Order: sequence, then C-alpha cells, then structure tokens
Amino acid sequence: MNRSVVPDAVARQPWQMLIPLFALVCLGGAVLYSAAGGHLQPYALSHVIRFLVFLVMAIVISRFSRNLFRQAAYPIYGGIIVLLVLVETIGAMGGGSQRWLNLGFMTLQPSELMKPAIVLVLAKFYESLPASMIGSWRGLVPAGVLIGIPAFLVILQPDLGTALAICFGGAIIMFLAGLPLWWFVSAGVAVMITIPIAFFTLLHGYQRNRVLTFLNPEEDPLGTGYHITQSKIAIGSGGIFGKGFGNGSQSHLQYLPEPHTDFVFATMAEEWGMIGGFFVIAVFGIVLFWSLSVARRSPDRFASLLAAGMTATVFFYVAINLMMVMGLAPVVGIPLPFMSHGGTSMLTNMICIGSIMAVNRWNQKPGSFS
Repeated sequence: MNRSVVPDAVARQPWQMLIPLFALVCLGGAVLYSAAGGHLQPYALSHVIRFLVFLVMAIVISRFSRNLFRQAAYPIYGGIIVLLVLVETIGAMGGGSQRWLNLGFMTLQPSELMKPAIVLVLAKFYESLPASMIGSWRGLVPAGVLIGIPAFLVILQPDLGTALAICFGGAIIMFLAGLPLWWFVSAGVAVMITIPIAFFTLLHGYQRNRVLTFLNPEEDPLGTGYHITQSKIAIGSGGIFGKGFGNGSQSHLQYLPEPHTDFVFATMAEEWGMIGGFFVIAVFGIVLFWSLSVARRSPDRFASLLAAGMTATVFFYVAINLMMVMGLAPVVGIPLPFMSHGGTSMLTNMICIGSIMAVNRWNQKPGSFS
C-alpha cells in the first residue's frame, strides 16, 4: 500500500494474509446466514461481529513486545490452569460434558485458551533452557509435565479432542526445539501399543462409539453413524458448483446435525460445491503458508517456536475438522476456524493470528525487543 496515503499503522499490517482471511469470514457469514434460514440472527451477524472485535484484539496483541510475551507466559499458563480447575468444580454442563464457565456476558471454554497458552509457555521454557540440556531429561520431563497437567484436566471434562490438540501443539514445540527424533519414534510405538488398552479402559462409551462409527458409519446410519453419513451426503450432493446459495436441503431440512458449528464445511459444500471447498482450503493454505514463513524468518528461538506453534494449532483445527466432516477421522467436536459459529473458538484462533502478527512485526525490527 502507498504509505503517503495510507497511515503507517495500517500499511504495516500483513494484508497478504488478512485479505484472504476477510474473504473466508465473509463466506462463513454467508453460510451461517443460509443455515439460519436466510436470517442474520442468531449466527451470521454475531459471527462477523466477533471476528471484527477479535481482529482488533489480534492487532493489539501484535503490538506487544517480545519481553511482554516472555514475562506473561507462565502467569497466563497458571491462570488457565486455575480456570480448568474451576470448570471441574463450578463449570456449566452441556451435552454430557462439563467444559464451560458462565461469565454472564459470554460462556467461556478455558480448555480452548490452553491451546495457544501451551505453545507460549513451551516456547518460553525452551528459550531459557541451555542448548546442551535439550537432549537430556531436563528438556523432556518439565515440558511433559506442562503438557500433561492441562491435558489431564481437559480429559476429565471429558473433551478428548481438545486434549489431543493441546498435546499436538506441545509435541510440535518439543520437536522443533530439537529433542532427539528417537524419543518421538519411541513415543509413537508406545502410543500404538497402548491404544487398544486405552480404547477399552480409558475412553467413555460415547467416545468408543465415535471410533467404531468412524470405522464403519454405515452399520448404524440412523444412530451413531448419523452425523457422518449426513455430512458426506451433503458434501457429495453439492457436486462441482453446488446447489446454490440458500438451497442446501440437508441443512435446511435439518438432516445435517450442527450445520452452523462442527459441520459448517458440509453446509458450505452442499451450496457452493467443490469450487467453494477448494476456495476454503486455498485460503487456509495462504494463511498457514504465510504463518510458516514468519516462523522461518524469525531471528531468535522464542519467536520462531511461538510462530510455528501457533501455526500448528490453527492447522490442527483445520485438518481435524475437514477430515472429520469427510469421514476421514472420528467426530471429535472441533469447529472449523473462522467459519464455524462459536465465540471461544474464534477467540482462540485470533489469539494465534495475533501472536503470529506480533512475530512478523518483530521480524521487521530484528534488533529490537519492542
């Protein structure tokens, strides 16, 4: 942009990422408008307003200094742990799970906030750890504890999908920090061995049903396999160009469950077709590619780990949701970023975007900690 016309604060924003993101949010608003039967309420208007409010928050976050991020890492982590404990004691119930705190003006899901928080605290941990200790137990055990405490509290809710997301973000940071590869291979083998045991002993009944449904959804198409069966019908019926805006029968006739949250991509694909699906995937590709380029350009360890971990967090949301609605992964209740209706999900993803924007600003001033 021409800085002689546009204010410097506006010109410095990463518009190569923000403009595609605006387009994605607008498409999400249109899909939510259609899912509500052609009404702005209760989904589309609040979706766009939340994005604009949280965009302002992300821009504010992008102005924070490296030192402020570093100093806030452990207090933020500790504060969210306290919130997770409060969820266990006074949290609101919904859908058989205890995951939310009713704040009056909004319902907060603290486990969502732990996704970026675990990235922040581990980036701080590995930055302060001498390079010679990263390959020792000092690089593994404390980080494992930092990941394990919130993951355990989230599993108690129970919310397996969010617990896996926390572990995924933490594992990415550990890998990028330089922990030995054979540790990850050994952990993978151990997980493969314990999966059958965990399936029968640790998972709740509804969680086991989700796995069995994923393996064979046609066995009970009107029961446990209903969600994924209707999702695949909606996506397939859209064809190449879709049925047209506002003409999605699966969502309008209420065959498709949760058309405005977990299965919003199926709602979109039915009306906008394969073209709409390619657009959504392409925009996520642009956002993630830009985010990775920010991480690669970062001159210091903390900033690089922070940007890469926040990118991995958004990627986990996108990948699991798209795989879920296409029948490539069990239904775990993870919304699609910037398209699904949900305040805490939007908040979490915009925190990730704001943190990456902050690293991008630091990259423009590599010698400064401001």
